[in-house]
Amino acid sequence: MATFLVKTEPGTYSFGDLVREKRCVWDGVTNNAALLHLRAMRTGDLVYIYHTGDEKAIVGLAKVVKGAHEDPRRPGLNAKGEAKFAVVELAPVRAARTPVTLATLKADERFAAFALVRQGRLSAMPVDATTDEALRVMCGL
Repeated sequence: MATFLVKTEPGTYSFGDLVREKRCVWDGVTNNAALLHLRAMRTGDLVYIYHTGDEKAIVGLAKVVKGAHEDPRRPGLNAKGEAKFAVVELAPVRAARTPVTLATLKADERFAAFALVRQGRLSAMPVDATTDEALRVMCGL
């Protein structure tokens, strides 16, 4: 089982919205690098939800309940035969007891190589096992 992080603007779709709805299609990713990570998501993988904007914090954990598949609103395949615009379906697991801010992560040298710190505009990214372990402790997950 892998772990990822996805970003969202809380005014558009927040972790609270996911909790209320119990399940959502995670769509709207168009960056090629982020799409590679989204296409790698499989059922059962865990996903940190990060709020952008003023909050800039990891606020919750979700689970992939349907792995990457073609976005029905933007169908088509790429040259590799993969969904050109992939989507996944997520369900909430739990909210972070302590949201972890980007400033906190940037101040901690353990996260210097983490894509959230290095590639600020990437909207979907993998989380390696060491980073995942540290984040779970920090978030109270």
